[in-house]
Amino acid sequence: MAKKKKQVEILRPHAEQLFEAELKALTATDKDPRPENWAMSPRSVVLYLMGGKAKDGTEITAKYVGQQRLMEIAVATLATDRALLLAGVPGTAKTWVSEHLAAAISGDSTLLVQGTAGISEEALRYGWNYAQLLSEGPSEKSLVASPVMRAMQEGQIARVEEMTRMPSDVQDSLITLLSEKVLPVPELNLEIAARKGFNVIATANTRDKGVHELSSALRRRFNTVVLPLPATLEEEVQIVRSRVKQLGESLSLPAKEAPLEEIRRLVKIFRELRSGQTEDGKVKLKSPGSTLSAAEAISVITSGQALASYFGKGEIDARDLASSLTGAIIQDPMRDLPIWQEYLETVVRDRKEWKDLYKACKEAL
Repeated sequence: MAKKKKQVEILRPHAEQLFEAELKALTATDKDPRPENWAMSPRSVVLYLMGGKAKDGTEITAKYVGQQRLMEIAVATLATDRALLLAGVPGTAKTWVSEHLAAAISGDSTLLVQGTAGISEEALRYGWNYAQLLSEGPSEKSLVASPVMRAMQEGQIARVEEMTRMPSDVQDSLITLLSEKVLPVPELNLEIAARKGFNVIATANTRDKGVHELSSALRRRFNTVVLPLPATLEEEVQIVRSRVKQLGESLSLPAKEAPLEEIRRLVKIFRELRSGQTEDGKVKLKSPGSTLSAAEAISVITSGQALASYFGKGEIDARDLASSLTGAIIQDPMRDLPIWQEYLETVVRDRKEWKDLYKACKEAL
């Protein structure tokens, strides 16, 4: 008897796979006007991002916790001929929002170009199948479409991550593409014209300013939406708690769900160190060089859950938290270690309910 093949478990499904049921529910009940080649209306895209209920009662989870107006501006931009630039410091959900926008609008978030210092124009435009090129010469068959070119041909959303990491000459290869909505292929004396529905979502880390700033010509082709850090402690706690739960399920961690109080005090530490003062404003603090964003808080909690799962009691405690917390804060030992030690002695030690965390953090140093 033939053995049954084991189903392959995907570590990190794409948004359109992970939230397939929500997308189907929104699409099936969507009667609002939608731009050509969009899977759903702009109103439904915003509902998908912000959370709520579909018309058939399906619960829609929030993908973005923050100002709804920012998401409305982002979605409205993509319905015009201007591209969208999501900017902000690390950890403000730029990539997360970009992926979900593409999934909701095009049903496909995989048309992605990852910006790096060594990227070439081919990644944004097109390349060649050199074996076929040598045997048959230049032809459309030997052309290798980039994700951006495919998005143009199919009328979909292309994503370009970390624009400021790309060299300026590579960035500027987007100018004609975004302004004229065509991609010239001079080797074949033809051009690829974009179908309706095509647009580009780019992301830029504002802390990378000065690495490769966008030219004014390119910046004019984008409508920029700056994603801020979470406005309140509770808002940030909600973001971290939600993502930690999703990651724990994806990784099949046997630990219990992270206690809300552990998440809250971690987020409180990050917010105080980021702002340079305690929550009540009574103690001024020095800020470390690390970002201390919600993304890093998620990583710290998830690492703590892994420790609790395999080497602890099955539920994250102060000792599990301290192990990853120390590494997240101390990126530069010479600069960050004294700042963290001072925070422990002037803030953490004086909070009676944090005695366990103070002891665990001192042991971790």
